Amino acid sequence: MTALKAIGLMSGTSLDGLDICFAEFWKENSRWNFKVLEAETLPYPKDLETQLRNSIHLSSQDLLTLHSEYGFYLGKAVKNFIKTNQLDEIDLIASHGHTVFHQPQRKFTLQIGDGRAIKAETQIPVIYDFRSQDVLFGGNGAPLVPIGDQLLFSEYDACLNLGGFSNISFIKEHKRIAFDIAPVNIILNKLAENFNQNYDKNGDLARKGNVNVQLLEQLNALDFYAQSNPKSLGIEWCNKNIFPLFPIAENLDLLTTFTEHAAEQISKTINENQLKKVLFTGGGTYNEFLIERIKAKTQSQIIIPETQIIDFKEALIFAFMGVLRRNNEINILASATGSSHDHSSGIIV
Repeated sequence: MTALKAIGLMSGTSLDGLDICFAEFWKENSRWNFKVLEAETLPYPKDLETQLRNSIHLSSQDLLTLHSEYGFYLGKAVKNFIKTNQLDEIDLIASHGHTVFHQPQRKFTLQIGDGRAIKAETQIPVIYDFRSQDVLFGGNGAPLVPIGDQLLFSEYDACLNLGGFSNISFIKEHKRIAFDIAPVNIILNKLAENFNQNYDKNGDLARKGNVNVQLLEQLNALDFYAQSNPKSLGIEWCNKNIFPLFPIAENLDLLTTFTEHAAEQISKTINENQLKKVLFTGGGTYNEFLIERIKAKTQSQIIIPETQIIDFKEALIFAFMGVLRRNNEINILASATGSSHDHSSGIIV
């Protein structure tokens, strides 16, 4: 088949910035291949970051306004990216958007950043809102990247992402299953703010503290960890279940304890499923202390790839999901999300 070139846009819950990945995809001997051509992360302007962070509290009218404004921001960002890198022959843009609400049990999820605004700015076909259809089909609307794990990274027993939340995907009983494991950066970044840091670089802050055994036991006892998959997490769950457990006096021990908690939940998942070779990606991969604690708790081989894959794997896979959607091929796996059937999702502009 003819190779397709696509731009993927990803904005995670931890709001590190906008990931833009331009990649080429082609099929050879019925196997998908890819090549990352250009990629970069754009830190958000402070006012936009604040707006996105507080979007969950906006009135409906202000939220709709931000939905449009953020869409135009994405369009302008892509236009500048194309101009700077002198790109041409772009077949489509696939945008994840910024998640404001995620309540699949109530049949809704909302990722803002209107794809029509992106199209208006770039004049390139846009595919967006990949999650809503899955939720309407009875799924969690997450995780979505397992289709890319299966078709682009099949040489690994599992793919594990350390972002705002940790999630994993792997083959079990001939099906690709996937689920969120535990919050990671969405909590650690918030705790690091108490020390005037945007995040705990290398895990250096957590390394200095001590584990609060009582708090660790409370965290590990949360109901979510005993639930069967598929399952997914959102900021609302953290606000309800995690932050109320923290004592008012903020200290390094909270960072140490939550890092240990994340490491315990991640290694437990790896060990229970006997996963031997696990690909780690996402911003949390740079947290050396967290990786050390995970390695100390599992005998599995943890593969940390080149920086481009660590940083842009999710944006790459959303570009790929856009390619699959353009071809009307399955891009969401029911075995991963819990929906009634595999399907091809995304609104095409």
